[in-house]
Amino acid sequence: MIRLGKLTDYGLVLMSQIARRPAAEMHTARDLAVECHLPLPTVSKLLKKLLHSGLLTSHRGIKGGYNLARESQLISLAEIIAALEGPLALTECSMEITGLCDLESLCPIKDNQRIISQVIRGALEKVTLSDLIRPMRLTAIRDQKGNLVPTVSVASGRMQ
Repeated sequence: MIRLGKLTDYGLVLMSQIARRPAAEMHTARDLAVECHLPLPTVSKLLKKLLHSGLLTSHRGIKGGYNLARESQLISLAEIIAALEGPLALTECSMEITGLCDLESLCPIKDNQRIISQVIRGALEKVTLSDLIRPMRLTAIRDQKGNLVPTVSVASGRMQ
């Protein structure tokens, strides 16, 4: 099963909470913990990771806090997931780094695994933080052969 870690799930929740508010509004770790029903130490840890990855900015002082480093429509889910999980890949051999798997030189499906990882990464790059905070629906379109191909669309009509 392909599964995001619990911290990444929480990170997506935090980022979406920040994105729902005006860009100039500051968010403290304490406020986000209350609003998202998450433990403060977990929120602090995630905010630090997201800050170091360049997805958030922080401001010190009495009216300080965190906000998005870029507009929500310019932040992809792939960026958020990579910031919290590391490089996006299905298997070690499907990453850009070679030599992580002892079977890599003999693997008959390595090239296909890389292609599949690229497709998944590409899909996650197309979905933005602004998409995540709006209702989405699964729709289907037909490919060149007439077969139904599931796609994700945002309620506004934007196709993914």
